[in-house]
Amino acid sequence: MDVLQAMKTFTAVVEAGSFVGAMSAIGLSKPAVSRHIAELEQHLGSRLIQRTTRRLSLTREGLSYYQRCKEILLAVREAEAEVGASTVEVQGELRIGAPQTFGLLHLAALWGRFAALYPQVSLDVELSDRIVDVVEEGYDLVVRIARLPDSSLISRPLAYTNMVLCSSPQYLSKRGYPQRPEDLVKHDIISYSYWSAGNAWSFHGPRGEVTVNVHSRIKTNSGDTCRAAALAHQGIVLLPDFLIYQDLRSGRLEALLPGYRATTLGIFALYPTRKQLPLKVRKLVDFLVEEFRIPPWQ
Repeated sequence: MDVLQAMKTFTAVVEAGSFVGAMSAIGLSKPAVSRHIAELEQHLGSRLIQRTTRRLSLTREGLSYYQRCKEILLAVREAEAEVGASTVEVQGELRIGAPQTFGLLHLAALWGRFAALYPQVSLDVELSDRIVDVVEEGYDLVVRIARLPDSSLISRPLAYTNMVLCSSPQYLSKRGYPQRPEDLVKHDIISYSYWSAGNAWSFHGPRGEVTVNVHSRIKTNSGDTCRAAALAHQGIVLLPDFLIYQDLRSGRLEALLPGYRATTLGIFALYPTRKQLPLKVRKLVDFLVEEFRIPPWQ
């Protein structure tokens, strides 16, 4: 049995809704279509289609197999297009996840450009600061900001961002400048609740690493809210430079503890481990790598 041809026949039957409808789509006779389906079910040891006198319906196994067949057949077409230097366009839906603030500031403007390059690709973009399960939740690609990428996924570095300790000049004129990390315990702290280290803020200085347990006056799960509170002179905050680089350049915020360095985080494109990476995902990864070759905050 030609499994690939049987997959094509099965997919055509599902999409046409009948054996007769599949005949014209794939150019086979009705006996040939029936034979392919019967051989495929025997090969898999499972019924894929429930047949009645009025209509066809998929079993649970049939629905799952149909979805996988669509992915496989699309991958085959894309591979043939690449090898043959075909002009067939990249196509299909891309489900993308990204952090809220980074997604708004640095990704939102890119999706239109990518869509213009590949008009047969549709984008489903979800912004959330929670750590999503790429495989279980069905993402094709997520952008993640972290020290190290998840080892169970394939990662491609896009850029990096430095965490910066900063505050407004107005707050500092009233409360004074911290001279060392330990001084932070005497200041009002604005903290990001998703920060992986929690209240333990670490800095690398002249005598190695120093960790301080800070006490938050304002705590929020929004990086934008942290920034707004700092601009409103409410305290000291630790934020990535991709979010506050314009505030630092304009003087609205001032970087603190020049002799100490906070964490550097990588910005990664992550996608599930696959032997044959779909062309649409590969094109998106290459596009993002190129767009972030010179990040605006560096």
